[in-house]
Amino acid sequence: MRLVFAGTPAPAVPALQRLLDAPRHEVVAVVTRPAKPAGRGRKQTASPVADLAAEHGIPVLTPAKPGDDDFLAELREFAPDCCPVVAYGALLPQRTLDIPTHGWVNLHFSLLPAWRGAAPVQHAILHGDDITGASTFRIEAGLDTGPVFGVTTETIRPTDTAGDLLERLARSGAELLVATMDGLASGELVAVPQAPDGVSIAPKLTVDDARVPWQQPARHIDRLVRACTPAPGAWTMLGDDRYKLGPVRPRLEGTLAPGEIRLTRAGVEVGTLDRDVTLTTVQPPGKRMLPAADWARGARLPEGARFV
Repeated sequence: MRLVFAGTPAPAVPALQRLLDAPRHEVVAVVTRPAKPAGRGRKQTASPVADLAAEHGIPVLTPAKPGDDDFLAELREFAPDCCPVVAYGALLPQRTLDIPTHGWVNLHFSLLPAWRGAAPVQHAILHGDDITGASTFRIEAGLDTGPVFGVTTETIRPTDTAGDLLERLARSGAELLVATMDGLASGELVAVPQAPDGVSIAPKLTVDDARVPWQQPARHIDRLVRACTPAPGAWTMLGDDRYKLGPVRPRLEGTLAPGEIRLTRAGVEVGTLDRDVTLTTVQPPGKRMLPAADWARGARLPEGARFV
């Protein structure tokens, strides 16, 4: 099939690469979000998907809005049979959805109808799910409500961060997306409507969501920090300073008040509602992320210092 691939961030790259390698399909163009400022110099930087497309000499379309008339005219000229999508990052109006013969097929990183929305991987970890996965479905007007072509499952490990889990799902999901394109090309694959029950919504986690609530149980804090790693990044306050934190390890007992800090030779322990947690990494303001033990050796904290 002739494919126009739509995607933007790094987790979309494995899927694009697998489609480029697939003998039954031809990626004739790529749609991605426009370049944006990045890094300390705020230099205009193309998306990871755009970079991969450029390496292969594939035309890259970067519409400000995917419903613009000029973009729709370009898309029609490429005459796609299908438009596979992975984390494109913009809503597609109906007149855009109507152009390819087989529609737009999204690879979504959850087992639909669970965790529809922008942050399915983060919410699966935050809510303590044991199993998640990826689904391919035909995009329609609703939020991730379209009929499903196929799924693949993935176990959530006890120490998984959102970054860890998304990396695995990006690889297994790429295989699922190619299999879906193969099934559509052969005419053997039929989409199945999503079940009406089991629906959950996964909105994007904000910086405010990522503040560590030390008054909560250690298990919740562990999940929250892992769900927010690497983005938006868990954080807490110490006095007037903001500190970013990496994953924590709940301990067997609790001897500290919520937020109370204890520096030891081995590292840093902090109290929660029930059990204490051990920090793994700490990023003081204006500095790089450090192993917690290294930060502890240089920290000069008053007695009874607390994160809040």
